[in-house]
Amino acid sequence: MNKKKILVTGGLGFIGSHTTVELFKAGYEVVIIDDLSNSQVFILDNIEKISGSKPSFYQLNMTDKKKLAEFFTKEKSIDSVIHFAAYKAVGESMQKPLKYFMNNLYSLINLLERMEVNDIKNIVFSSSATVYGEPDQLPVTENTPFKPALSAYGSTKQMGEDILQKVAATKVIDCISLRYFNPVGADSSALLGELPIGPPNNLMPFVTQAAAGIREQLVVFGNDYKTPDGTCIRDYIHVTDLAKAHVKSCDRLLNNEVQNNYEVFNIGTGNGISVLQIIEAFEKYNNIKLNYTIGKRRPGDAPEIYADVSRANKVLRWQTELGLKEMVTSAWEWQKKNNL
Repeated sequence: MNKKKILVTGGLGFIGSHTTVELFKAGYEVVIIDDLSNSQVFILDNIEKISGSKPSFYQLNMTDKKKLAEFFTKEKSIDSVIHFAAYKAVGESMQKPLKYFMNNLYSLINLLERMEVNDIKNIVFSSSATVYGEPDQLPVTENTPFKPALSAYGSTKQMGEDILQKVAATKVIDCISLRYFNPVGADSSALLGELPIGPPNNLMPFVTQAAAGIREQLVVFGNDYKTPDGTCIRDYIHVTDLAKAHVKSCDRLLNNEVQNNYEVFNIGTGNGISVLQIIEAFEKYNNIKLNYTIGKRRPGDAPEIYADVSRANKVLRWQTELGLKEMVTSAWEWQKKNNL
């Protein structure tokens, strides 16, 4: 029996690389598109070291219609796509919104055009909790109404979901959108992890770089929010658990189980954890002291958001297995091994 082939766009990135490993473990074949704008090619070898399998790799930017068309001429019989390829820095998106709209939306539209031409029916979309904006009630469920996006990045995810829902309504594709919360941690091998090029945009690389002495200190963006300790609260999820949700989604698509051509799931732990609690856990479980200071709020940050994940637990038959300890210790092992 032939293995099902999954195209992973942005497959050398943080979440994409971990998902590729889990797809191999689940018996899928994987082909990757990545333009290396926020990833590095050595990750290909590390994927092979962990999984024993090496994905086919094409370096191209998905806004390039000609190169994307050439790719689909070469790679036949793709059964499903997982679409990660997008710019994802909330702060930068506020300063360079056009860059985000151009890249994130054109790449998706070009991909959907090619999927239709090549009769590829299945797609998992990398969405985000940012689609909820600043919600009125917590935890957010999949039915929580979207509020205005707090960043251009969040806008691209809202628009991406809207595009996919309307295309799915024409029955040319089946789509699962995964709205994930805050991925952290690293593969237990310490061969894969978050690899920021330039200044990090997420909390955990800031924490690990401060611990390693690469940064003089960690700056916490604001401590005057209406939360118990004044710092932002997020739903942090281990990247390996998140990767496995994508495998479950591919299973569901390929088994033709998607209802009405389009489904959406929150992918988190269901627990809100503050920035200071992350810092405390990192210090405790890694036995290291962090030098941190409180800075100004960052534009685009919601004070508090965490998920109701009961739908993903029940319908996707997926649940998290790794906790806060594994999140902070695996991130530190990756940092030490790679001295990023």
